[in-house]
Amino acid sequence: MKFLLIIMLTISGFYFSQLKPYSFSEVEILQKNDPKPVIIHIYTDWCSVCKIELFKLNKDKDLTQYINDNFYFINFEAERTKETINFQGKEFKYLPNGNSGIHELALALAKNKNQPVYPLWIILDKNQRLIGYYEGLFKPKNIAEKLKKIMLP
Repeated sequence: MKFLLIIMLTISGFYFSQLKPYSFSEVEILQKNDPKPVIIHIYTDWCSVCKIELFKLNKDKDLTQYINDNFYFINFEAERTKETINFQGKEFKYLPNGNSGIHELALALAKNKNQPVYPLWIILDKNQRLIGYYEGLFKPKNIAEKLKKIMLP
């Protein structure tokens, strides 16, 4: 019985430290009543750096809580998201290519339009203007420093 209780407490503690992800359409609606900066994390399922990075970020309870309280977080899988996304007044679709493909929005947000670098972090202010662009590993310590600078008055 004690073992079960320990497991349940561990799981619930881990669950509550998770980043709260939103979809693009949810953020669009939320921005109307409660404008906040937006973090878009673009990743792929095959990217091991992406998985390690997100795991480490979710382990940092203070940073996760800070992001959940002050930002809208969009976790965007660039090669498996197939629905049409409306973003900043434009429509973006999935571009199939044989057995794989990529979403137009990932290409639009990336500097390298031929092949985005993953993970890719896009940070927008509450008016959806670009204020941060990071390709590759973005360590929690660096994320925290950047986000706190953004939130300074």
